[in-house]
Amino acid sequence: MSVSFDPSQGLIVVPARLHGPSGDVIARLALDTGATGTMVNWDLLVLIGYDPAAVQARIQVTTGSGVEYVPRVPVRQIECLDAQRQNFPVLCHTLPPTAMVDGLLGLDYLRGSRLEVDFANGTVDVDAQA
Repeated sequence: MSVSFDPSQGLIVVPARLHGPSGDVIARLALDTGATGTMVNWDLLVLIGYDPAAVQARIQVTTGSGVEYVPRVPVRQIECLDAQRQNFPVLCHTLPPTAMVDGLLGLDYLRGSRLEVDFANGTVDVDAQA
């Protein structure tokens, strides 16, 4: 699968459909090969029926603002870059409105795939093998 982006702009943003107990939503996720885990905005998970506040265990993550402890929520299904993941655990964190995205697509989602980012042509190509 190939996704186009503007190489003269900031983030590479990819659409992802997240399925929850009360519906689904298209999220705008920043492709982040520096993030080991996929992270989704708290409010978006609440919108599709999850309750991150009810998750007892917290995972330590390092963000630009320091170390924080966030819930990891198993999302029923995520569809992104021509791949699907079932019961995929995502980190839940409130992103600032200035982020302009709904979360980050991390390395955990991309493992087992071939990823090629072509800045000359403004394309991301993914061969999802997982």
